[in-house]
Amino acid sequence: MTLQELYEKRGKLVAEARELLGKTETETDTSRIKEFEDRHDAIMSELDGLDTKIAREERTAKFEKAEEERRARNRPTGGNISAPGQDDPAGDEPTAEQRSEEYRQVYARAMCGADLTSEERSILNRGAIRMEGRAQTVGTNSQGGFTVPTTLMAEIARVMKDWGPMFDTDVCRVITTPTGNGMTLPTVDDTAKGAAPHTEGGAVTDDGGEDVVFGQKTLGAYAFDTEWIRWSWELDTDSIFGMELLLSDLLGERLARKGNAQLTIGGGAGAPNGIVTASGLGVTAAATAALAADEIIDFQHSVNAAYRRSPKCRWQFADSTLKAIRKLKDGDGNYLWQMGDVRASAPDVLLGKPYSINDDVPAIAAGATPMIFGDMSKYIVRKVGSVMTIVAKERFAPDLGILGLMRLDGELSDANAVKHLKMAAA
Repeated sequence: MTLQELYEKRGKLVAEARELLGKTETETDTSRIKEFEDRHDAIMSELDGLDTKIAREERTAKFEKAEEERRARNRPTGGNISAPGQDDPAGDEPTAEQRSEEYRQVYARAMCGADLTSEERSILNRGAIRMEGRAQTVGTNSQGGFTVPTTLMAEIARVMKDWGPMFDTDVCRVITTPTGNGMTLPTVDDTAKGAAPHTEGGAVTDDGGEDVVFGQKTLGAYAFDTEWIRWSWELDTDSIFGMELLLSDLLGERLARKGNAQLTIGGGAGAPNGIVTASGLGVTAAATAALAADEIIDFQHSVNAAYRRSPKCRWQFADSTLKAIRKLKDGDGNYLWQMGDVRASAPDVLLGKPYSINDDVPAIAAGATPMIFGDMSKYIVRKVGSVMTIVAKERFAPDLGILGLMRLDGELSDANAVKHLKMAAA
């Protein structure tokens, strides 16, 4: 099924789901209402599957286009276009694209255990220096480690962003620093301060009682690694291009799983302060294992309207919590959850605000905090440089191994900006 066909199928299912919602509001036969709701739930599950297929198709199409462009660049141009007796205007200096391709070819030979010529090692070293300068990280070593091509490193960063919302710059405020020195983050809460009436000719109070009170938090740089990923020399020899894509997914997902969890719920001493643990209490639910529609509405309004107006105001909760929320209705019988339109880039929303699925937010359970809401831009994610990758061949000879490392921290600059809903204790 083509991408266009998937879009069309999704559009038909969305229309059917909306029609079913309308029928549940007008139907009086309880058995028919149950039938409509069951069909609606089935459509929701099918839409989830379609969204996954659409994402895969879009990603595949992107790689196909990139590969076609690469092949087009490498096709013969039909001979020398320089005029006889004249120097080529570009000289013998290769373009940036040619240098990148040249580096990747030599890198592939090194990964496969081939003996490199002095010229090839020079190409490898020049590429490593360029990449380390851009990434602001430390790279190669004399024991067989080689800097990974920037195409692979960029793909790792993309996978991390797609896997966990805490790395998404559209959700949180993500900053990158070249070093891991402690970074001071000033904080201020001036919401309780106001202004007093002024009497003409009267003296203005100057006792310091209304001075702004500043605080500060410090962002560190906690290190995390993926452990070694090993694969056979035969597999690498047979499919070097495929291995780059596979490794980008594996490293990106491993780093995203660990980093997203740390930035969501923290890891205690010596770890980031997760956004859930850093947020303030908004509402406590009456039940231990169920949410009520009114409680979610109350929870939304526990966050000050100034934060709710932020373009980065949103919800975060686990997929299992979304399943429970989808079934909730307000006092007029309208579902709180509203389906978006992928063709118009309109996201699904809850009470008019978008949400991010974050399975590191605790699930619904006694005493748990299954939902957070507010201005997520107030949560600062600090990354040090880029992800560092080390490839080793001598260590695992004849097999190969790759290791990913990252340094990060996170802190909520304003506890009023993001709040959590807490379930009743058992």
